[in-house]
Amino acid sequence: MYALADCNNFFASCERVFRPELNGKPVVVLSNNDGCAVARSNEAKALGIKMGDPYFKIRDIVERNHVAVFSSNFSLYGDMSRRVQEVLHLFAPSVEPYSIDEAFLDLNGMDVDFDAYAKQISRTCRRLTAIPVSVGIAPTKTLAKIASKLCKQYPKLEGGCYLNRPQDLEKVLKIFPVEDVWGIGRRSVKKLETLGIKTAWDYTQLPETAVRKLFMLPGFRTWNELKGIPCIEFEDLIEPKQTICVSRSFAHELKTLPELAEQVANFAEMAVSKLRKQGSLALEMAVFAMTNRFKEDAPQTTGGVYVTLPEATAEHKTLILASADACRKLFRPGFAYKKAGVVITKLVQARDYTPSLFQDAEASDRDARLSGAIDRIHASFGPGAILFGAQGDGIIRMAREHQSPHYTTLWEDIPGVVVK
Repeated sequence: MYALADCNNFFASCERVFRPELNGKPVVVLSNNDGCAVARSNEAKALGIKMGDPYFKIRDIVERNHVAVFSSNFSLYGDMSRRVQEVLHLFAPSVEPYSIDEAFLDLNGMDVDFDAYAKQISRTCRRLTAIPVSVGIAPTKTLAKIASKLCKQYPKLEGGCYLNRPQDLEKVLKIFPVEDVWGIGRRSVKKLETLGIKTAWDYTQLPETAVRKLFMLPGFRTWNELKGIPCIEFEDLIEPKQTICVSRSFAHELKTLPELAEQVANFAEMAVSKLRKQGSLALEMAVFAMTNRFKEDAPQTTGGVYVTLPEATAEHKTLILASADACRKLFRPGFAYKKAGVVITKLVQARDYTPSLFQDAEASDRDARLSGAIDRIHASFGPGAILFGAQGDGIIRMAREHQSPHYTTLWEDIPGVVVK
């Protein structure tokens, strides 16, 4: 038996945790540079605001209906996600994070009232984190995701749904749109439309041979999962990423080398943090920058520089300085850069790597101790507490006119209590 815990309107819910007066009111969270809506409360959805709507197109709706608008605050969202994950570990020996707002729980072998258990998980998450969570429990991962979606549609389920009885499965699958089934992609939906398949139940009624021929192994797994046959394995250990990329579009175009190099160095620092968290080392780095391709009357350029590192490393100093040097090589005067990024590739696990005999052991140990100290300082005081010279003031120039405080990740933003 599997559970899928899905945080409701997660980014918007995170903002409401520290602004309880917004409960029951429309809330929208915008993407980087305040570009478009990436999260909406139910009240905002009811106003007709759709996922991905550009902010300038919905501004009238926002102002007319007093919608609370927030710039993306990923530090806050990441920390709140961690807190929800910690609560979920209280209810299952193994938890598989699926995204920032979703996680699977392995409940196999447990002898409990699963309907009551789903509701208990939801209540506990709400009580300990203030985040509303929909919990679906079913014999397969695919059915668990469907069960969690039912919780969002039907408040009477009280945040938890156990989907297992054959008659319940048939009733639900007969009204569940096939395009909303986990694992059914856009191309598959088009094929299904030509066959007259509209619901998840219709899909389960296809012959096995037709499913295998038209949708190959992934479609066959989904077909079995909808029938209650587990085919998607539980992965409680997350495989390390083989490539780490940090890139951003800038609110204002950058025309000088110091401006661009500063931002590239900041991106490198973010990439190094991700690299170190998964225990990996990098052998290669790429730095790229480009102008605004939508400005057809402006000079255009796109450039990239690859850096082969002499030794596999995850040290802040080495990678940040290498990124700044690469930026100097790709920068071209006379161009206005709109986007840049750092890509760290050819990753190896630190535990499996053997250094070269020619490596300066003393310098390597010194850099390792420096990076360890930086990690501890950032853990205590937040990202950006320690900066290399190439990073400038550490400010990434993105439009964030509506960003909320970093309530849980920066000391100066921790909410205060006034006793009268």
